[in-house]
Order: sequence, then C-alpha cells, then structure tokens
Amino acid sequence: MAVSLRLMRIGKTNRPSYRLCAVDSRKPRGGAYIESFGFYDPFIADDNKKVTIDRVRAEYWLSVGARPSETVMSFLRKAQVSGLTRPKKPSRRRPKREGKTALKGKAGQKAKKAAQAKATGRKPRWSAKTRTAKAKTS
Repeated sequence: MAVSLRLMRIGKTNRPSYRLCAVDSRKPRGGAYIESFGFYDPFIADDNKKVTIDRVRAEYWLSVGARPSETVMSFLRKAQVSGLTRPKKPSRRRPKREGKTALKGKAGQKAKKAAQAKATGRKPRWSAKTRTAKAKTS
C-alpha cells in the first residue's frame, strides 16, 4: 500500500482547518485515513500555534516510506522532524542540437535533407525552387 502524508480538510464552510494524516494515496482528500498525527489551523494568528505535529508518529511514517505532500513537507521541515529526504526531481536537460544553425519545422527538415544529400553525393528529389516552378506552370 502506498502511504502518503497529506492534509485532510475539516471544519466549517469558509473556516477550514486541516488534519495531518497518513493516508492510502488512492483515497480521496476527505476519505478514510490510517492515522492522524497533527493539526493545522490557518486562522490562528500565532505562527507557532498554527501547526501541531506529533513528531514521533511523523518520524515513524517517514521511516516506513510514506511520501509527504509539499505542504506537509514544509510543516515537517519547520518542526525539524528527522528522516526527511529531498524528493528527486527529474532532470530537465535540453536535447542536443545537431548544429549551430539548427532550424525548426519544415525549414529544418529541408536543411537536414539537403545536408544528407550533400554527404551522400546525391541530389535531393525536389527542391523548393522546382516545386514552386511546377506549381506556377500548371
């Protein structure tokens, strides 16, 4: 079972408060939870009292492999809970260009075909000039 640590909304209309819960990741936000280990009330003025966390239970869930949501991760960092690991972000590398003057779209395809023809020593089947000339005559 994939367990995630996330917020569960409780409270009244226009007066939300949240439970920090260990939940099966396939369950909906307001669905059944495995265990509640904290509370968050955004309307409390004092920042120290907004979030209450049972650190022992949070550390336990992290030790068994539960993945916290971004918001819960920030709360756990502020509470200095041990066992947090940074999530691995996928690397976003740009694809290598084939040359300094790589073109996009149809112009790039035409330039690529011309370069291949030049390398093999054959003429391309058609060029832009011959195609437009044929279109004008017919």
